[in-house]
Amino acid sequence: MGTEIKTGTNHTSRIVGTAWGLLVLNTLGSAGAQTIVPLPRSLIQMVTMGSLVAAFALALVVNPRVRIRASAYVFLLTLLLVPSLISSVEQGAGLGALFRCTRLALFIGTLWLLSRWWDGSTTFVRHHIRMYFAVLGSVAAGLVISPGAAMPELYGGRLVGALWPLTPPQIGQYAAVIIGLTVLLLLGRRTDRTSAAVVIVPSLALLALTHTRTATLGLLVGLALAISSLILTSAAARRFFTWAVLCAAVAAVGFSSALQAWFLRGQSQENFASLTGRAKVWHALLAAPRTTTEQLFGMGLGDKSFDGLPIDNSWLAVYNEQGMTGVALVAAIIIVLGGVALLRPPSLSRACAIFLISYCAIASYTEAGLGDASPYLLHLAVAASLLAAPAVPTPLPGPDVPTPEVRQRRVPRWAQKSEVT
Repeated sequence: MGTEIKTGTNHTSRIVGTAWGLLVLNTLGSAGAQTIVPLPRSLIQMVTMGSLVAAFALALVVNPRVRIRASAYVFLLTLLLVPSLISSVEQGAGLGALFRCTRLALFIGTLWLLSRWWDGSTTFVRHHIRMYFAVLGSVAAGLVISPGAAMPELYGGRLVGALWPLTPPQIGQYAAVIIGLTVLLLLGRRTDRTSAAVVIVPSLALLALTHTRTATLGLLVGLALAISSLILTSAAARRFFTWAVLCAAVAAVGFSSALQAWFLRGQSQENFASLTGRAKVWHALLAAPRTTTEQLFGMGLGDKSFDGLPIDNSWLAVYNEQGMTGVALVAAIIIVLGGVALLRPPSLSRACAIFLISYCAIASYTEAGLGDASPYLLHLAVAASLLAAPAVPTPLPGPDVPTPEVRQRRVPRWAQKSEVT
């Protein structure tokens, strides 16, 4: 009997991990660099949308009775559907907006079904690392097969996905997230040094080749906050933090010019000050006239662009598509998750959650994605799973553990207490 239970648990874990991997595949997107073998965008969209449907189906198969756990995070995401639907219908945004609303609903529904296994453990952290490491493996394979296609002049020689259309910011984000999580697992002694090096070293190399400043800053700040939460209870965290500060000081003194050149990416001071042209789009978006309804509920779910240019800011993208209502809900998500993380006692799960929350908060300034199905919502979902209270199993009465009714029958009638009515 014990073997059957263990096998069933492993089987369920594999299905849950597969469903999570399909959610990751869905959020990879369909727009990016030119690949070695040209892939029609319609085919990529079919694969990504099909993966979402498959993830929902698998989650329903493994959770047929729809047992869910209370989650403020997924509840707030569900509320985010309301302004999305109102704006998409009222503003006549078209079938594309309604399709994105359906996609978001399926995405949230899958999270609800998988929330049954959110128990404060690092299970979903491992699922997250495995899937994104596989994605980075495809990037590395493309770099080996065709270096020219993987580092095209169109992107200034920055690393892109040559087998699957991935942009430098995407690759940098995936690399930074799994580096940070793996470092924390190593500090928490949940993995060995060899396994950690296999993930961290190549991911660092790919992050450097992308020249992604947002991902690098998010990694450094997120790790600093996460490790700081462990300093009082972990000697390994204290040693790592000390060595990290010393190495950072040496690098700042000895390699300042090289670091500055990498950080500027050959841009002029004016272009850097305007955040590579993002600020112009932001000013135009905020200056555009809007009705009261558009201010409250937005213009409907779109492709996170304004006048054909990418918005590249989660808060402005949410304001444009879901209005101030959407902005308030997204802010509530960050505040609630951050508040719960601060109230938890020091632990590895708490540190990983702090890293993910802080990374998403930092990246939201120059990347869009907090208002729609995206990797950022998956990062926050992992944080929510880490902050969930452990499930307390209800013991089943066995042959040596009599039920209350049996115990009552075993007591002699004369010894039972009588009720006075």
